[in-house]
Amino acid sequence: MARIAGVDLPRNKRMEVALTYILGIGRPSARKICEATNISFDRKTDELTESDIQKLREVLEKDYKVEGDLRRDTSLAIKRLVDLNAYRGVRHRKSLPVRGQRTHSNARTRKGPAVAIAGKKSVKAMK
Repeated sequence: MARIAGVDLPRNKRMEVALTYILGIGRPSARKICEATNISFDRKTDELTESDIQKLREVLEKDYKVEGDLRRDTSLAIKRLVDLNAYRGVRHRKSLPVRGQRTHSNARTRKGPAVAIAGKKSVKAMK
């Protein structure tokens, strides 16, 4: 099993697909990495040699920001927005959608499960 950038690549998958398991690497980037290291897209991860794995590591370290570095940069960018009290930072702080989506009827993924409001009665029921 190949371990690159702190991620165990899945066994028996094509290199083009297996590299996408690393955060920050998509299909186009995976193809460019394979071309730079002269590894076939169709080659399975089980067939990699130690020298191939070393080539992949070198290309990733030199040219790409992946996994921990990428997570850290993303969290620092969000923290900067929150500290500035920017509109997007306020939306992050309140756990609401940041990019203009509606919240009246949707946004359950971002807001969490609906919470019932206890003790709410109509005026007629109280008389």
